[in-house]
Amino acid sequence: MKQLFLLFIIAITLLSSCTVFYRAVRYGSEDIDDHNVFPTYNYAESTSKFHFIEANSKIFDTLDISWKYNNVQYHNLDSLLKNTSTRSFLVIRNDSILYERYFRGYKRDDISTVFSVSKSVTSLLVGIAIDEGFINDVNDPVVKYIPELNTADPMFQKLTIEHLLDMRSGIDFDEDYSFNPFSKIARLYYGTNQLAQIKRLNFKCEPGTKYEYQSISTAILGIVIEKATGQSFAKYFDDKVWIPLEMENSAKWSLDDKKHKSAKAYGGLGISAIDLAKIGRLYIHGGKYKGKQIVSEQWVRQTLTPNPENDGYKNQWYSFSGSGVDTTGNRHFADSITALQVWKNRYSEKYPFYEITHIKKSDMSPKKQAKYWDLEVDSFWLLSLYTNQYYAMGIMKQIMFIDPQTKTIIIRLGDGSDFGNYLTLMYNINRVL
Repeated sequence: MKQLFLLFIIAITLLSSCTVFYRAVRYGSEDIDDHNVFPTYNYAESTSKFHFIEANSKIFDTLDISWKYNNVQYHNLDSLLKNTSTRSFLVIRNDSILYERYFRGYKRDDISTVFSVSKSVTSLLVGIAIDEGFINDVNDPVVKYIPELNTADPMFQKLTIEHLLDMRSGIDFDEDYSFNPFSKIARLYYGTNQLAQIKRLNFKCEPGTKYEYQSISTAILGIVIEKATGQSFAKYFDDKVWIPLEMENSAKWSLDDKKHKSAKAYGGLGISAIDLAKIGRLYIHGGKYKGKQIVSEQWVRQTLTPNPENDGYKNQWYSFSGSGVDTTGNRHFADSITALQVWKNRYSEKYPFYEITHIKKSDMSPKKQAKYWDLEVDSFWLLSLYTNQYYAMGIMKQIMFIDPQTKTIIIRLGDGSDFGNYLTLMYNINRVL
């Protein structure tokens, strides 16, 4: 018995010496305040600050959102949001703040970790690095910039920057967010020396053949930026985005550890809602700020053109999408020809980007079948429509929604995804304004 107890103590001690296990157990699941637990690169507020116009609009006092949440019907945005885990919610149109509210004790200058919204910001840095000639082309193989991968899995030779941008890497990496300190995502998030972890990766399919959302793809992009520019990712963001956009609050970018100081490009940005909106504004204005081109208009246009073959995902941004329906409201089509005809007759002018997908019950796990499938048929065809509205989103529904046509930015930051339909709420707000 004493021997077993001794072995148990030794095992715990060994595990505790492992940084991943120690961090995971100490800090638990990811949290919107994680910018306080990792080493960080710190950004200072600007001495010359850009401010959106304070519109003092009363439109949301009377705007009926008619939204049902937890079996309660809400007709006011304030009353809805204060019953969720939302911390910050902004609506900005034409550079004017129409709605700005903070909940749960938060204020305008408080920062939050925005997790995968960081991915879209990393894409911005890729575009800038291309503009400046540090990166030649998105079709370049990553080994051109990270030669250490030449001795890793041979499939790295086929992996391009574009594959990473569009989440088509083929890398064997499960994006499993259930709390498990030994999962690959936990090792990436809580571990140290990102490059060493990347070198140990293997592939499950050839790059470019399959879309699969993976944080590791953006982590590699971060290393590419560091190797190509010859400076740290976080400093490059400071020089090329943070300082030029005249941010009004401080911010942080989490690093892997104090020794390597490699930024968590996939999810480490800690920023205030109002300053995050300025990055959205940059895209609305075609990459230009006060007459200066921060990133090329071509990069913005390329990024904001949805790729239907990639679920609308392009350059680390999502296109807002919905399902096409026929005149009776049906969205489950018996064949692809019928779905295509519906697109031609009802949607082709307004939605030039679309995808027709065959959805099979047999492709779903029994658990998903029980949850999602209530149809009498075993398969159907779905018509997906992609809009000119785009968004970046983090794990707990940190969202930056932008509509270049109406020049609208909507930001939601919070410490939970309890209210799962924030995107639809944003879409409807944008539609009725």
